[in-house]
Amino acid sequence: MLFVILGLCHLIGIASASRALFTARSSQGAMAWVMAMITFPYVAVPLYWIFGRNRFQGYVASRRAGDRIVNAMAPELNAGRAFPDSHAPGLPSLFPVLERLAELPFTAGNDVRLLIDGEATFEAIFAAIDAAKSYVLVQFFIIRDDTIGRRLQERLIARARAGVAVRVLYDEIGCHKLDASYIAELVRAGVKISPFNTTLGWRNRLQLNFRNHRKIVVVDGTTAFLGGHNVGDEYLGQNPRLGHWRDTHVRIAGPAAALVQLTFLEDWYWATRETPTLAWDLRPAPGGEMSALVLPTGPADDIESCDLFFFQAISAAKDRLWIVSPYFVPDREIVSALQLAVLRGVDVRVMLPQKADHHMVYLASFSYLTDLETLGAKFYRYQDGFLHQKVILVDDTMASVGTANCDNRSFRLNFEITLAVADPGFIAAVETMLLADFTQCVRATAEDYSDRSFVFKIGVMMSRLFSPIL
Repeated sequence: MLFVILGLCHLIGIASASRALFTARSSQGAMAWVMAMITFPYVAVPLYWIFGRNRFQGYVASRRAGDRIVNAMAPELNAGRAFPDSHAPGLPSLFPVLERLAELPFTAGNDVRLLIDGEATFEAIFAAIDAAKSYVLVQFFIIRDDTIGRRLQERLIARARAGVAVRVLYDEIGCHKLDASYIAELVRAGVKISPFNTTLGWRNRLQLNFRNHRKIVVVDGTTAFLGGHNVGDEYLGQNPRLGHWRDTHVRIAGPAAALVQLTFLEDWYWATRETPTLAWDLRPAPGGEMSALVLPTGPADDIESCDLFFFQAISAAKDRLWIVSPYFVPDREIVSALQLAVLRGVDVRVMLPQKADHHMVYLASFSYLTDLETLGAKFYRYQDGFLHQKVILVDDTMASVGTANCDNRSFRLNFEITLAVADPGFIAAVETMLLADFTQCVRATAEDYSDRSFVFKIGVMMSRLFSPIL
């Protein structure tokens, strides 16, 4: 009997190895999984079915079904109204590529405001929720039952009791510590709340890898928020170990807000199979003159759109490329693109945190100093607390704020959302913000790795080996 069980395990290992051979994200990954599952199927096979897959099953069909319903309700989304011609003379070649990645257009007539750190972000979000007349859509990777979490809950309950439709979507992995009583209080007040349902569908039943990392708030279809902040007291700098929490969000008014809403709706439809009636007003915001692109990315995309967004932004840079990310574990292609940017004479700067909230990711980032800093890229470590913002600045052409980190998880495993803005005023505001952040940094050099102990170097290289699942 034992031999039968062992034989069956090895047959399953061979079958799983065959699948990995055709679906792994890289040849190195395919070889590693194949060898492991043939040699040690008892351990490797369960790990593969939890961590090894690179496609989120069923979401694509769900998204298409939901989009058909939305397009029937909101034909303006396909009418091209308020959309600039991204192929017009004088516009950078970067723009049409990004539109094809997003499968959404740049929209004109937007008003986008930077929200720097937690106090400004939550003050703006709460003010918008308090003023909601028809509905509020809320989506976060993490919601905590703490002071700021309770303040959000109180406002959502108040709006629901006032007759405003309130929907809340949360990631069940990010919110695994959220008490059921928090959710129950919202439900009793009439709030519709749902987990993202990462494991929905039998092929996803074992999946813990695909996470909805988006942070979205939409009010009445005309105002939207996205960026790096989750809902927790640490995002207001109240974590005693990490201290000040440096993060960036944006407030969006105008047609782009409706496209942020579309991203929420696709996720909501996947989780609940419900398509609520929403407003699809694509009129320009009062005084709005900014062109902006909403770029949702995730493991259900046909191509690795988040990775390609970073690659295209790096490749398009002619004068400067500033990247801010709390987690910097890029793949080989991104490293090569950064190296080529340096060789072109681009001012490449990468801002990272000095403090670590995920130690293995922090260690892995040291391994890239030799590849990039010695070539001329400038690395900075932020000193004033913990750095969590996700910002890219490309020349005087584009600035982006979103939820995506420069790492494999954001590139391939997480559902993310980014707002790219092509407006001189917004770009100047981002530049001013980052220049202030650079004054709180110290330069990081290759010696920060080479001069460390052998044990530290082992930790760095072991962490880099695990980069595909960090």
